[in-house]
Amino acid sequence: MASAARFSAADHVHMARALQLAARGRYTASPNPRVGCVIVRDDRVVGEGWHERAGTPHAEIHALKAAGARARGATAYVTLEPCSHHGRTPPCAEALINAGVARVVAAMTDPNPLVAGGGISMLTLAGIVAEVGLMEADARALNPGFISRMTRGRPWLRLKTASTLDGKTALANGQSQWITGEAARADVQALRAHACAILTGSGTVLADNPRMNVRDFDIGRQPLRVVVDSALRTPADAAILPALVACDHADPQRRAALEQAGAEVIELPGTAGRVDLAALLTLLAQRGVNELHVEAGAALNGALLAARLVDEWVAYVAPMAVGDNARGLFGHPALTSLDAATRFRLRDVRQIGGDLRLTLLPA
Repeated sequence: MASAARFSAADHVHMARALQLAARGRYTASPNPRVGCVIVRDDRVVGEGWHERAGTPHAEIHALKAAGARARGATAYVTLEPCSHHGRTPPCAEALINAGVARVVAAMTDPNPLVAGGGISMLTLAGIVAEVGLMEADARALNPGFISRMTRGRPWLRLKTASTLDGKTALANGQSQWITGEAARADVQALRAHACAILTGSGTVLADNPRMNVRDFDIGRQPLRVVVDSALRTPADAAILPALVACDHADPQRRAALEQAGAEVIELPGTAGRVDLAALLTLLAQRGVNELHVEAGAALNGALLAARLVDEWVAYVAPMAVGDNARGLFGHPALTSLDAATRFRLRDVRQIGGDLRLTLLPA
């Protein structure tokens, strides 16, 4: 891996542009990673590309097509190591070699075991100067879900909550519309659009009958909708259907009704009659889910927190207080010591309309 000191100011400029291009696939590239590519010859950009969606050409192929013959002797800046295996498309490393590129700079190695350094090796063996590590942190931030799925075998789980300043999600009678303002709700739509799947619990389905879909973004797809429903209480006419419904044990009649309504029912028995949440995440990863967006009630929120499955918490906080009797964020056994508390660190704080949005990572 190349030292950061070896990269020039121009290298940084071109990789920054490649990262900008990669971000264009933030809503559509799933389950593939978001990747951008810039090809430079004689200090001039001759080709650019980004990966839009699975099954279509990768970023390098778009950039090479734009560059044409000018790719010979050029430098290619790619946000992820070029692939070296035959998948839905031919290997990008091979395409770069055939185009006569002289140098390839990759922001990071590919965590996919099918690649994992193979692309760099293929380029090096072909006599191409291949360097890795330029702006790696920025590249990793673009693809937390893909990296998580490849290295941990589960999606990146992003928990979204909306609460009052005193940490309440609804009044005691269940009223919650609307705690946060219109701008915050629109911002949540962007989070949903990032996700491969949206997860909620049967309690939320019964209380609010939500659709849990993407409404404000034309992304050409809808995330998979998933319901954790231990006792299979989801009604056959629930607005969230069709969805994947995970239960502890499926009553045959309820299962048949849900399947007739388009649901896929799976049994993932855990302890005490609950769904095995870790097994559910493994299953979703096997189905290509990179980022899992969660909007749920206190019971499921608390269970995910207790199982240490929360990778990121996006908390929308409205400047109001509703008192102790209102409903809280997390169902959690009483603690006897603050040492047992789940701690987070702030990554970002900003105002969205009249509300605050806190983005937190486990400490």
